[in-house]
Amino acid sequence: MGRLFGTDGVRGRANADLTPELALTVAVAAARTLAEVDRSHAPLAVVGRDPRASGEMLEAATVAGLTSAGTNVVRVGVLPTPAVAYLVGEAKADFGVMLSASHNPMPDNGIKIFAAGGHKLPDDIELRIEAAIEAGTAGWTRPTGAGVGRVHDLIDGADHYVQHLVGSVTQPLAGIKVVVDCANGAASDIAPVVYREAGAEVVAIHAEPDGLNINDGCGSTHLDAVKAAVVEHGANLGLAVDGDADRCLAVTAGGDEVDGDQIMAILALAMREAGTLTGDTFVTTVMSNLGLKLAMRREGIRLVETKVGDRYVLDELRASGLALGGEQSGHIIMPAYATTGDGVLAGLHLMARMAATGKPLAELASVMTKLPQVLVNVPVGDRAAAAQDPAVLAAAREAEAELGDTGRVLLRPSGTEQLVRVMVEAATAETARTVADGLATVVRKASPA
Repeated sequence: MGRLFGTDGVRGRANADLTPELALTVAVAAARTLAEVDRSHAPLAVVGRDPRASGEMLEAATVAGLTSAGTNVVRVGVLPTPAVAYLVGEAKADFGVMLSASHNPMPDNGIKIFAAGGHKLPDDIELRIEAAIEAGTAGWTRPTGAGVGRVHDLIDGADHYVQHLVGSVTQPLAGIKVVVDCANGAASDIAPVVYREAGAEVVAIHAEPDGLNINDGCGSTHLDAVKAAVVEHGANLGLAVDGDADRCLAVTAGGDEVDGDQIMAILALAMREAGTLTGDTFVTTVMSNLGLKLAMRREGIRLVETKVGDRYVLDELRASGLALGGEQSGHIIMPAYATTGDGVLAGLHLMARMAATGKPLAELASVMTKLPQVLVNVPVGDRAAAAQDPAVLAAAREAEAELGDTGRVLLRPSGTEQLVRVMVEAATAETARTVADGLATVVRKASPA
């Protein structure tokens, strides 16, 4: 068996790659592995999903697998990923399962597993689950009778989560009009309610999930609709989450995009002013724009960089006890209120900053200037060898020396495809494109596809 868990759980095309049989098998292995942590009680798992049609099928298989392994299940229905993580902690559950493929198209789905407290699983636990799958039922006896797990439905889980989010801000949002693109996903009911209860005037779009329309031309990966709606409704800003609402991007009153880097810059300044930005430091990935680093250096705020993936940001936040982290893509993590990226929470605190300062989003976002960024995906024969080829490394060093403090180069082998990603930032788009194309040529020669 190849590596089953990717950077964000198990993911694939539902009923083709990700079958109900696989979901049941993963659930059994997860229950067997995670229940070993504390044998003093019958294990408890929280199970939620986004509104994809295939989620109904995979939820049934997952619940069957968990209960067959003696785990009691609290089924919370359609909720955002961060809501499920929150409820794992609130219920003092042993672990949780979220069925979602996040921003992926509707035919895909995924299995995300949370440890106790709502934290993402460390690599070693994922490897143990995979080993249990590989071993099958060897050395294990299924429970029978009273040992079989039971299933209960939690009907007010959304209410608990809404009140938790609203309680995270003290600044009323009166006077702010926001367009919220819910991606026809898991936050379609919750996001508008949270923002209205916090005092904002809300226009909700793509908030009518039918199981088939999640992320379909909407949400954080398709911003044209929210940009147009902001201008049409004369809103102060727009917010767009993805299908499971663990990420958020924003749009100014003029329809300009505000990405995760800019949102982090705004929140970092607000938190430092409030005295809650631990060590005047926050966490980003290597893909964050150099403009963020330059702006925060000017403001006296330090950045810690991790590999790409919100799980690595989370690991660093926990290890260093820091209070803010995230990715350019819109995963914003505020550990004081959430154990994972939370798009609805990030949007709430962004609007609170606007209300507190009386400044429009465009002015707040101007604290950083994004440098032009060019990304070239180069097909290669061997991604690892190409990325470490002496000629490639020498060309990258030469390019970095040429760019100096006005740009940077990042070469990164893809985690799933035979590609090397060449990313270049520079003072002008023309320079970035020229340097990126030159490096891409060297990479192609190093390991032809």
